[in-house]
This record gives sequence, C-alpha cells and structure tokens, in this order.
Amino acid sequence: MTSSTSAERPSGDGVMFVATGTKFILCAINAARSLHNTNPSIPIALFTDDVAEAQKAEGLFTTILPVGDAHHRSKVDCMIRSPFSRTVFLDADIRVRADISDIFQVLERHDMAMAHAHARNRPQTKASWQTDLPDAFPQFNTGVLAYRQTPEVQDLFSRWQAAYRSAGFRKDQVTLRELLWHSDLRIATLPPEYNIRYPKYLWLWSRREARPRICHFRRYAFHRRRDWVRDLMSRLRQTLTKSLIGALRR
Repeated sequence: MTSSTSAERPSGDGVMFVATGTKFILCAINAARSLHNTNPSIPIALFTDDVAEAQKAEGLFTTILPVGDAHHRSKVDCMIRSPFSRTVFLDADIRVRADISDIFQVLERHDMAMAHAHARNRPQTKASWQTDLPDAFPQFNTGVLAYRQTPEVQDLFSRWQAAYRSAGFRKDQVTLRELLWHSDLRIATLPPEYNIRYPKYLWLWSRREARPRICHFRRYAFHRRRDWVRDLMSRLRQTLTKSLIGALRR
C-alpha cells in the first residue's frame, strides 16, 4: 500500500473510493472488502481526510490519497486525481456481489459508463440547472461511475467541479447531466444490475432476468443493527400509510 499527497501518473485499471469522516471511512472499508472478496485482483484506491484511520484496514487499499477541503461531495474533486488510467468509482454505501471486471472492457470503446438514476420522476432528479433537458435523457447515478483518464474526460471533471460549486445543488448529478448532454464524450449506459439502488429488485428479478453485480443501498451506511432496523421500520410505516391513504381514496 502506498500513501501520497498527490496521485502519480495514471496507469492500469482499478477501483476508487472517496470517504471523509470516520463513519464513511468505515463504510468504504466494508465496501472495499466486498470488492476484494469478489474481485481480488482489482487494485483499490481510497481518497480520504483521515489517512491514519484508513490505514487500519491493512492490505486492503493499494493506494491511499488525502482529500483536501473535504465536503459533502468530495468525489467531484477527486475523480480527476484517480491513480488509474481506467477507473471504476464506487460510493462507500455499496456492496459488490459478483465479478465487475467487464466494466473495464466497456471502457475500451467508451469514455464513461454509468447506470441511470432509478427515481427518475422525483423533482430533484428532474431538476434543471441551465438547460431544460428531455426526460429521455435522465440523470446518471454517480455512485458507480467508470471512466478513462483522457484529456476530454479530465476537462469534463474540471468543469463539473466548478459547476457543482457554483450551481448550489446538493446533488452532483444535476450539473453532470447537463455537462454530459453538451459533451461529445462516448457514454455507455450500464444495466441496472450494476447499480441496484433498492432491495426490491433483488426480490423481483428471476435468474434469467439479471445477475446482481453491485448493490447500492442506504442501509449499508449504517454500522449498528438497531440503526438499520429503525430505518426499515420507518420505511415500512411510510409504505403502510401511503397504502392506507390510497385505499381510503378509492
């Protein structure tokens, strides 16, 4: 494992995480372990504001790099600094369930690859920044973002950094959507099994429909069982309330 204040010249393929704060560093460690268990040959880099804490996961990360000026979406600043020539960025609240090395094959012909945002009809997911775009070109979810380290992609990331800071949206996907719309980059759309946002898909898909590769669930951000149970009960109450209201309105 190496630790550095700046990324060396990008080379090879690898997966990258960004985590700031103890809670999310622990999340990233758990996510990285799931990656290592299913894809042991893929190098893993971590950008973090607490290198010492991350180094406690001995042997897990091949590279640990510091995050400067950490904020809620530090990943926007770190994408451009990836130590790999072809990178798969993963959010910390992820579990890798199968081989994902074929994503790097997609990057042989495309500049970037992402799956569409799942909740595409929410106001924040349809929000506009400077251009009103058609629903047929929705936001991409940036929790799984594969890319080649080319000058064109670097330029996009540089403009994304500036746009995220100036636009004022909490979600980084709003500005990225519009920047991609105006770009000439070759974008591959990953199928939903590479970024599964809700457990219900695991219950609905048959083996012939899809093979789950990456689960991206909010519950993976919890570290104590009672926190997960509390969140689950809250969601159940909301679902039951909506169902009851719907039944009364019929």
